[in-house]
Amino acid sequence: MVEQVIAPNLANEPIPPLVVLKPRIGWGGLGFDQLWKYRELLYFLAWRDVKVRYKQTLLGISWAIIQPFMTMIVFSVVFGRLARIPSDGIPYPVFAFAALVPWSFFSSAMGSSANSLVSSSSLLSKVYFPRLIIPVASVLPGLIDFGIAFVILLGMIIFYGIAPTWSILALPLLVALTLLIALGVGLWASALNVKYRDMRYAIPFITQLWLFATPVAYPSSLLDETWRTVYALNPMVSVVEGFRAALLGRPMPTPAMFAVSGLIAALLFATGIYYFRRTERYFADII
Repeated sequence: MVEQVIAPNLANEPIPPLVVLKPRIGWGGLGFDQLWKYRELLYFLAWRDVKVRYKQTLLGISWAIIQPFMTMIVFSVVFGRLARIPSDGIPYPVFAFAALVPWSFFSSAMGSSANSLVSSSSLLSKVYFPRLIIPVASVLPGLIDFGIAFVILLGMIIFYGIAPTWSILALPLLVALTLLIALGVGLWASALNVKYRDMRYAIPFITQLWLFATPVAYPSSLLDETWRTVYALNPMVSVVEGFRAALLGRPMPTPAMFAVSGLIAALLFATGIYYFRRTERYFADII
């Protein structure tokens, strides 16, 4: 909690305002006003993460393409040719890659956010700033990787002669939904990771299970329509199927699926930010 106090100026000389830090009582506010006030710090932390991610790497930013592309090749061989998983009449490579682009963004953003506080421990213990900035800043660099992989996806769509439809206009909303889910999970994980360091082992395990619980390698059309709505309790289901629909001309997920996924994403974000704000007072002491 930050309170700005203007001390009396008896000498009529310009003096800087006195900033008093007080412990937050109860849940307190969400602190979005503080994020705006420290927006330059948010930018510099995000840019720092971009530079650190590819510093002293052999292939540099090419990793943004290599990871989903190589996964697509493995899926195409194992699931497309050997297991003969249906792909709703779409060539399996572009079917898989259209799902791997948003999934790679989500998994990368979630993992970076989960480890953000621990990796910035020296900064947390030395200077005051809204702690919420750190996990938010760690999510934003993934948008650069997403943009690069998305260009490759567009090239594959052109190569396979797939004509986009008006559903492509839904892409910004799908990206925003992905960002909301990643940040919601990341806020929970980053706060828990400060107290329970085994979260760093749990996050990759959860991410791997979540991948196979999401229709990345297979279509959700394998389920009846009623069960698809239940399946949408995994919010990434609507994101992945929405991307395929927007780019590959497939039918959009039903409004019920979007409603369920949107509600879960909102709950993840709301509870994550409240838990984060509730526990942030102890970060510097524990970390």
